[in-house]
Amino acid sequence: MPTYVALVKWTEQGVKNARDTVRRAREFRADVERRGGQVISIYWTQGKYDIVSTVEFPDEQSAMAELLALGGSGYVRTQTLRAFTESEMESIIPKM
Repeated sequence: MPTYVALVKWTEQGVKNARDTVRRAREFRADVERRGGQVISIYWTQGKYDIVSTVEFPDEQSAMAELLALGGSGYVRTQTLRAFTESEMESIIPKM
């Protein structure tokens, strides 16, 4: 499954409701699983981003649908990066 790294920043609404962040993370995990994906990790971080998450989805459409739903919640904004494993890179390099 394609892997994505999501760099997450809370919106003003997200900061105001920070006490609910763990509950919202659990809801996110359930929604990802409903779409056939898997949350690999969720970390709350200090610095430029408030949360960093690694997620796998069965396809790009599922990933996009989840990220649109997440952004539509109003609590966060994301910057999402497609990530490649070592074995995926081994198959990419010969195509250079």
